[in-house]
Amino acid sequence: MRQFYVFIKCELGRTYDVAAALVDDLDEAPMVHSISGAFDLLAHFSLADDEDIGRFVNQKVQTISGIKDTQTIICFNAFTRDRGLGEG
Repeated sequence: MRQFYVFIKCELGRTYDVAAALVDDLDEAPMVHSISGAFDLLAHFSLADDEDIGRFVNQKVQTISGIKDTQTIICFNAFTRDRGLGEG
């Protein structure tokens, strides 16, 4: 699975609607956080290795009503307490 995050800027007054649409309509979005700063939401996504992240963001995320702008952050490696550095 490929992991990535998308910062999302929403139209004024639409943040909670967008967050609900992401978690309710996209199985690929297990978690969405409301955040402060330049963006309103930070959404975590998980896709199969053969899926195109750019196409997914363009067709499934950016088309949600109330989304004004996005910035995608692709993850290279996850470091956890259970796994050492550099292990898969």
